[in-house]
Amino acid sequence: MASSTATGAGRGRTGQVLEFALGEEAYCVSIDCVTEIVDVGELTEVPNAPRHVEGVMDLRGRTTSVVSPKVIFGVDGGSEERRIVVFDPDVVEDQGAVGWLVDEVARVVSVDPGNVDEAPGEEADAVVGVVKREDDLVIRVDPRAVHGG
Repeated sequence: MASSTATGAGRGRTGQVLEFALGEEAYCVSIDCVTEIVDVGELTEVPNAPRHVEGVMDLRGRTTSVVSPKVIFGVDGGSEERRIVVFDPDVVEDQGAVGWLVDEVARVVSVDPGNVDEAPGEEADAVVGVVKREDDLVIRVDPRAVHGG
């Protein structure tokens, strides 16, 4: 199966995405960007860090920055963040390993490019599309755009 790049929103090819919850909304990223999913552990706060940085953790000998996509995307509410989606360090060049705190990881699914609409509004750099499903919509984001990789 051909996989898509996150920056192309999967146009022209079917790609797999990891769906996760932030508050009441469903989001997804290309599975190609994800290295693992871990439970939230103890985080060490970083003084004077940007507001979206929750802290750092040691993940298998590598210092991993943990950020809140809720702050990045302006999401309110939801449950307590229980999982961390860890991205491939190549996605966030010059920043090392990065993980996102998410409420819940849902599943990995294939996305048909015919079910992806362009992202509306000014945030089109990070939000690369909206995936239409039978009963709802999933916001597709690009961690490369968020972290400047």
